[in-house]
Amino acid sequence: MIERPSSDSGYSRPDESAGVMVCDPPDVADERSVELFLHAVLPEEPLVKIRPGNSLTKIEFGELWAHRELLYFMMWRDLKVRYRQTILGASWVILQPLLLTLVFAIFLGKLVKVPSDGVPYPIFAYAGLLLWMFLSNAVLSSSYSLVVNAHIITKVYFSRLLIPGAAVGVRLLDLIIASLILVALMFYYGVTLTWSILMLPVFVIQITALALGVGIWTSALNVRYRDVGTMLPILLQLWMFVSPIIYPSSIVPERWRSLYFLNPLAGTVEGFRASLLGLPFDWRSIVISTAITLALLVCSIYAFRRMEESFADDV
Repeated sequence: MIERPSSDSGYSRPDESAGVMVCDPPDVADERSVELFLHAVLPEEPLVKIRPGNSLTKIEFGELWAHRELLYFMMWRDLKVRYRQTILGASWVILQPLLLTLVFAIFLGKLVKVPSDGVPYPIFAYAGLLLWMFLSNAVLSSSYSLVVNAHIITKVYFSRLLIPGAAVGVRLLDLIIASLILVALMFYYGVTLTWSILMLPVFVIQITALALGVGIWTSALNVRYRDVGTMLPILLQLWMFVSPIIYPSSIVPERWRSLYFLNPLAGTVEGFRASLLGLPFDWRSIVISTAITLALLVCSIYAFRRMEESFADDV
């Protein structure tokens, strides 16, 4: 057992004016002296240790609300950094899905004659690409968000969920801006709005929850395994082609439909198009997509909370 040094051992001296014991560093820097000095000065146990809770019930939603101004600041910072040295600036938000729509409209709409459920292929493709660009960019941005903000994570404590949440929030603003072209296309092709348009915000919320769930999960994994950042663009490209982005789900054979709609993006994109273009809803795919999205979001938050304690060390 290591004994605390007495007042006459050269490591502590009384301060009569303050009434406290003042500790001086040892004169001889040998291992025994340093050990005795640290034992005399430092407490035996840490006073406070910040760690995530053990269950989802410990998520402090009040803390997230209290730091909402930090969320706004992080979103504003990301917007300024992204367009600081660009010529076209925020116009890229519109040009990306518009140029992709032009390419697919020529090669798939004109040459291959891909069906589009009775609506003009450009507006059919743009509606799907609009959601896809949001999801893809949101997942990629949030997956790198913890690594990029390592200097903040290691210095101050706040709910780490705000970091991937801010990345998704920025891309949600991009989605709103790019939707202006969708409105223009609907006006150009004479698409008549129906009462199903009231369901449109539901599918926007659903795609946002899906992006947040995948983004939270990949951001936590990317801190510990940097291979995730390398593999993610490839996996996202595969996800695009197994989803009804540039083709309708009606071309999928009936025997594969049940397996196909396990993809949570399928029901969301089809529901978004149906509400926008007045097409019939496939309620089975919508219910499956909603259930999988909510389960993914809950599991991602749980995994994030379990891994949060080691972020400062791994990042």
